[in-house]
Amino acid sequence: MRYLITGTAGFIGFYLAKRLLDEGHFVVGFDGMTQYYDTKLKEKRHEILARSNGFKAVVAQLEDKDALDKAAELAEPDVIVHLAAQAGVRYSLENPRSYVDSNLVGSFNIIELARQIQPKHLLLASTSSVYGANEKIPFAESDKADEQMTIYAATKKSMELMAHSYAHLFKVPTTAFRFFTVYGPWGRPDMALFKFVDAIRNDRPIDIYGEGKMSRDFTYIDDLVEGIVRLMAVPPAEENRVVSDGVIDTLSAHAPFRVVNIGGGQPVELMRFVETIEEAMGKPAIRNMLPMQKGDVPRTYASPDLLVALTQFKPELDLDYGVRRFAEWYKEFYS
Repeated sequence: MRYLITGTAGFIGFYLAKRLLDEGHFVVGFDGMTQYYDTKLKEKRHEILARSNGFKAVVAQLEDKDALDKAAELAEPDVIVHLAAQAGVRYSLENPRSYVDSNLVGSFNIIELARQIQPKHLLLASTSSVYGANEKIPFAESDKADEQMTIYAATKKSMELMAHSYAHLFKVPTTAFRFFTVYGPWGRPDMALFKFVDAIRNDRPIDIYGEGKMSRDFTYIDDLVEGIVRLMAVPPAEENRVVSDGVIDTLSAHAPFRVVNIGGGQPVELMRFVETIEEAMGKPAIRNMLPMQKGDVPRTYASPDLLVALTQFKPELDLDYGVRRFAEWYKEFYS
């Protein structure tokens, strides 16, 4: 099959593209190589993908509609997967406009592109952050999600709403998947795991927000990619409607549109996370305990029930394994 994937120089897009290339598919990757973090890491990811004859890269910003059109002409995609975004909860406090440009304008360009070329399936990366101040746990896709705590989360929820409207108007089968704290080798330098490993290795203190009382539902990158690949095969349609006791399908009554969590439903306390990293690094961290940072939520906790009903898969790779793999990659990459 033929795929157009945005964000292939990024963490998740790199892994998804590599998986599809390894399976013999053709992938056109689209990425902007922004300065949000070290572009050398992004360039290395694309360099690895380019070793496959089935990969072609287009480097441009999501806001550049002409570049997106050219990428689509090159790809002639059966499936579009939109992963590129301005990421980061905390950075959205510093530069909110970049989130509007990328996550609203850029995502609209992708949705409009899908209207024009009518792929078999459009998949969009959303986030657990859209649940915001929701106090009901675990987070189910049918829960109210109208109280986002950051502009990052607000732009992602807005993307979902735009996509539903287009799915209704133009009948493009669309799945928005909400992922939960994805981690693993080649991860982003702004994520806690990368920061903590780097600090411990270099004898710097680590900042532990919320006095360590927060918890996160961690998803190892291989599990996330498996979930995406399986969802590709289940486009939103009446024949794919879930009818299962205790599971609420988010398939829209008005459009071929669905929202799905990709998370294992196993939240881990932040201090357990820190201890796991210390074990993997073979040395203790210098801990700097701080209050909750503005925009943070106390916990994330996925309900995986709809994902399991649709794909017969649930993320289950444990934290010890994932953190150890990251630490090994980090030591080798930065040796």
